[in-house]
Amino acid sequence: MGRPIFEHASFLEAAHALAAEHGPGAVTVDSVAQRLKAPKGSFYHRFRSRDELLGQVWLNMVLAYQEGFVAAIDAGDGLAAALHTPRWARSHPDDARLLLLYSRHDFVHGDWPADLKRGVRDQAERFEECLARFARTAFGRAGSPQLRRATFVLAEVPIAAVKGHLERRETPPPIVDDLITETYHAIVGRR
Repeated sequence: MGRPIFEHASFLEAAHALAAEHGPGAVTVDSVAQRLKAPKGSFYHRFRSRDELLGQVWLNMVLAYQEGFVAAIDAGDGLAAALHTPRWARSHPDDARLLLLYSRHDFVHGDWPADLKRGVRDQAERFEECLARFARTAFGRAGSPQLRRATFVLAEVPIAAVKGHLERRETPPPIVDDLITETYHAIVGRR
């Protein structure tokens, strides 16, 4: 009988689970290999380092989160984009906790590998493009004051509204959506 084959995705899933349970600092090469009952060499066959593994875990979570946000902006629905954060946090509580309670630097301490740097750069540009598009639609242009308003209403308010609940491992209650909606209408208007 041959040795078990450990898939690339298995290492990502194990690292994600360990990070969700104990924070990104708990993810080590040893802890991931032990969780999978895999030899360390199997890890290094797929990843150059712990940073590469955790960087990929972080980037995958961010991209999954951004799908709904970008779809709402593409549909011209800024309020849905603002409400995406609490809705996503309810359906993906572990990922929401990891993304909103830790920074990407908690996942990768060293230098990001080139392919992950490109992924992070592409993800940031995609988010900035969405903010600019929303600013032009909601405020008439995408200058610095308009982008600041867009960032506040689409990102900062929703994050602030859910963060305390995530810290307490609570599901964000429906009033969070009401507060985000009221703030959105106060800043953007009822267009």
